[in-house]
Amino acid sequence: MTEPGDPIRGLELLWRVHTTPKRGPKQRLDLDQIVSAAIAVADEEGLDALSMRRVAERLKVGTMSLYTYVPGKPELLDLMLDAAIEPSTPHDVAHWRARLERVARENWDRFHRHPWLLEITPTRPVLGPNTIARYDHELLALDGIGLSDVEMDSTLTLLNAHTESAARRALEAARAEQRTGMTDEQWWAARAPFLERVIQPGRFPTASRVGTAAGEAHNAAYAPEHAFTFGLQRVLDGVDFLIRNRASDG
Repeated sequence: MTEPGDPIRGLELLWRVHTTPKRGPKQRLDLDQIVSAAIAVADEEGLDALSMRRVAERLKVGTMSLYTYVPGKPELLDLMLDAAIEPSTPHDVAHWRARLERVARENWDRFHRHPWLLEITPTRPVLGPNTIARYDHELLALDGIGLSDVEMDSTLTLLNAHTESAARRALEAARAEQRTGMTDEQWWAARAPFLERVIQPGRFPTASRVGTAAGEAHNAAYAPEHAFTFGLQRVLDGVDFLIRNRASDG
């Protein structure tokens, strides 16, 4: 959670243990409705707009009625995070590399559906049923390929860290275009005449050559999808090297 809360009560809510209010009149809501409404607010309006009051407005109930279900916003954020991790489909491809590519793509897509996840991703895991199920599912993509249990966990950490970082950059680039009203190409075009005046030809030959090649290839200074895919393949290349070295040493 982003703030201190009652850890046991938080776990009870995540696992749907004792979720019915113990006081007050009979309620017409349930916890899943509250969490769904909170996710909708965060998806549509951003995490800054999320509050117990805003969720209550969306549900057309009084704000205080929500506190009979959820102690506060920290617990609500944990519930949202766990709920946003949809159950994954079973692995249906034989090669570990294809399985890991799918794991990375599932997380990449999830961050794009729910950008606010990048703002509340905790250092300590939210120990909810979906979070643990996802961890188990992702580990299965690595099981039996020649890695130790610790290496499986470390590989998954590396893969997910790359995906999260690439998704963050991609969403920041999209927000920059929305904020400025300028595409990446327009942004560079507006600055090119000045740079041509102050930078002497040949002063930065490597940067000029590589930057031009990348810009022509992507039609932009930064290509989020390419960065994600290129980095993903290099991570998988490293895993492949580790497995092959292990096999040759054996």
